[in-house]
Amino acid sequence: MLIRILMTFMLASLAAVVGADTLKPFTSDGCSAFPDGTFAQKKLWLTCCQRHDFDYWQGGTYQQRLASDNRLKMCVTQVGEPTIAALMLAGVRVGGTPYLPTSFRWGYGWSYPRFYGALSVEELRQVQILSADIVLQIN
Repeated sequence: MLIRILMTFMLASLAAVVGADTLKPFTSDGCSAFPDGTFAQKKLWLTCCQRHDFDYWQGGTYQQRLASDNRLKMCVTQVGEPTIAALMLAGVRVGGTPYLPTSFRWGYGWSYPRFYGALSVEELRQVQILSADIVLQIN
């Protein structure tokens, strides 16, 4: 019986290691298929999009995505573009789904498919390691 328990534990541990994913380095394409600003101010809301990309890169739960999308809307509103902010919110709610293999989907830093779900301790560690220098760049 003890051997059976040990074998089961070893197989479960091996499956967890083999199934583990590695987070790719952070990339941002700005506002994806949307302008980064106006004709007069070409990068007006670019920082908003880069922060949003950071959230999307690491992924997480549905609630975390909803909060990230709302932060994007608030950020673009705060730079003086509430109409653009509403358009962007609609776009990311539809286009950012984790169910499509796009380069800008929720959780795009992980291998596809990566759907909604809380990050594990190991995954959070990977985010922390890879984001040490990034946070300074997008703040």
